[in-house]
Amino acid sequence: MEKYIDYLVKWLQDKLLETGCKGYIVGVSGGIDSAVVANLIKKACPDNSLGLIMPCHSIDLDVKHGKLVCEEIDLKYDVIDLSNTFDTLMDVIDDDIKENESFKMAKANSKARLRMTTLYTVAQNYNYLVVGTDNACEWYTGYFTKYGDGGVDLVPIIHLLKSEVYEIAKILNVNEAIINKAPSAGLFENQTDEKELQFTYDQLESYMNGHKVDEVVEKRINYLHSISEHKRNLAYKPECKKEDII
Repeated sequence: MEKYIDYLVKWLQDKLLETGCKGYIVGVSGGIDSAVVANLIKKACPDNSLGLIMPCHSIDLDVKHGKLVCEEIDLKYDVIDLSNTFDTLMDVIDDDIKENESFKMAKANSKARLRMTTLYTVAQNYNYLVVGTDNACEWYTGYFTKYGDGGVDLVPIIHLLKSEVYEIAKILNVNEAIINKAPSAGLFENQTDEKELQFTYDQLESYMNGHKVDEVVEKRINYLHSISEHKRNLAYKPECKKEDII
């Protein structure tokens, strides 16, 4: 795993050379995935890497942990509170939309998309690339917001299972308080990944590694993978050009 960390750091350095960009920016949520990515960009680009902490009616502990991540590795960071911006957006959305049963999730995903917009605004100012924090488990199940935390320039930990992210976090000496807390997207109160997914990361990894899991769990995993296929691809486009038709 230490060799893979070295590979990822070199890969990040190479991508800067390829693109001509000056550095990296990542949204630091206070969770394990963003903590690992923050460490990686700091190693790859120590003088031009930035963490952005973007509370949006967030849990105070998440903000505290986000700062802790950055301060322990001497990563430059900024805090941009999006709560008022989010409230303004919600205020101007028609009441008939808000009454829809699916609005709770749409509202939660809007937080992730506001963060994406903020990241790109700051990134463009510095000529930085936006680094994503999605791991293999999230990618497979679509457990990310399209054009939210999924709206990034590159995804260094996309091939790592959640357990492997924890393994790397320990090697990188990520604070135990962050390693030990339950994974959560932090989009609403009492949210946890496993509660929302309706299975554990251990069960998901077992399935992804080709092992037998409970039939109900298997069905749920396959369902999430199927309905999130659009998230893992570019926008739909016609299969034929006009020259193929006329």
